[in-house]
Amino acid sequence: MDRSIGSLVTAPRIRIVEIDAFEREISLRLPFRFGAATLEKAPQAFLRVRVEDEEGKTAIGAAAEMMVPKWFDKNPALTPAQNVDQLRGSIRTAAAASLEASAPATLFAAAQLNQMETARRLPGNPLATGFGPSLIARGVLDAYCRLAGISFFDAVRRNVIGIGGPMLPGDIAADAASAVLASLRPAVSIAARHTIGLLDPITESEIVDHVDDGLPQSLEAVIARYGNRWFKIKLSGAIDADIDRLARIAAVLDRLPDYRVTVDGNEQFAAADELAALLARIAAMPRLVRLRAAIAFIEQPFSRAITMVTPLGDLAAQLPFLIDESDDGDGAFARARPLGYTGVSSKTCKGIYRSLMKAIRIKTAGVPGLFLSGEDLTCQAGLAVQQDLALVSLLGLSHVERNGHHYVAGMRGAPQAEKARFAAAHPDLYEQGRDGPLLSIRDGRIAIASLGAVGYASGALPDFEAMKSLS
Repeated sequence: MDRSIGSLVTAPRIRIVEIDAFEREISLRLPFRFGAATLEKAPQAFLRVRVEDEEGKTAIGAAAEMMVPKWFDKNPALTPAQNVDQLRGSIRTAAAASLEASAPATLFAAAQLNQMETARRLPGNPLATGFGPSLIARGVLDAYCRLAGISFFDAVRRNVIGIGGPMLPGDIAADAASAVLASLRPAVSIAARHTIGLLDPITESEIVDHVDDGLPQSLEAVIARYGNRWFKIKLSGAIDADIDRLARIAAVLDRLPDYRVTVDGNEQFAAADELAALLARIAAMPRLVRLRAAIAFIEQPFSRAITMVTPLGDLAAQLPFLIDESDDGDGAFARARPLGYTGVSSKTCKGIYRSLMKAIRIKTAGVPGLFLSGEDLTCQAGLAVQQDLALVSLLGLSHVERNGHHYVAGMRGAPQAEKARFAAAHPDLYEQGRDGPLLSIRDGRIAIASLGAVGYASGALPDFEAMKSLS
């Protein structure tokens, strides 16, 4: 059987004819600690991509993502500045490879080929290497959707993106892939899962340095303002400290009539028995009864260096487990499943097509209990958060980790005219703050109907001329 039969008959082919890379320094309103790293500022990368179809018509698209140090590569020998330079290098290498491609290709094939060629030129950490290709794939998709006058949702559901053909992994059938894509339906809103960072104050009384910007700092204030009912709790791996912090968090969350949490191990546990000891302590504490019952899954407890050789054993019978940092390639989830993992993350920084293929595999596997979850990497207001929200909504996820709005006040660093364009294009997604649009979360939910605009989830484009070229 010809595996290209189906959607690829009508999938357009494009060439990438221009890529410009920019960056904008972003200062956080609150320090964000995850694992052993604390983030106070980081540059946000922006791409402007021009594509040309086979008739010679062109259009521009864009994508954006924070260049977060100490997540893509946690090698302690590398400084945060060197981590950021890794990501810049991935962008430059992926851009060069894209522009050298001579033959037109479908959007999916172009993305897959670019990922492979960038990995060939930059062997090493696959998460850092994949950063540039992921941005280019989003920018190309945005450009094509604008060229064709269709939305991201239309492009995926009709498989205009071209998932199929020889670039499709052998365990996915093209017809089944197209059928899954056609069945996807975006929602008009999604629940925001609030991240409780390791440095975040739990109550108002714990705040030491008050930030006078009108936005919440403590967990108490977050709940009062946004009405969240989903939360993500970061762990440090130090059991006594984690137990104390979980008890303080539970004291606040237990005031709610109902809530759910996910628990992020941040690669901080050295062995399964360490995590088992923490879970046993949690189960033995009356103050943590509701919190324990509210846990939906545990994310990435072990370092990526040992995850794939560390079976979960009895832990897998207690709770669902999800890989995130260990999800560093197309076959990672398949390798993790025999170890006891049933979940895998969706992050736009890992590639939109990888997320779609994960969803296809989960929906066609016939295995109960497998799940996909939307996880944040401080997605910023504007292109980054919009494109990620559109993706997870189309994937059918009912909640998504959102933390960018808590650690950065609105569209920090953008000119006022750019802020006004995004606010006007997406009045359901943003509300007016002191200095421009802020992500609007009401009753714990984000309204996202406007993401069905022509293009990839954005009715506006950034002001590239107000940024500096990627260094």
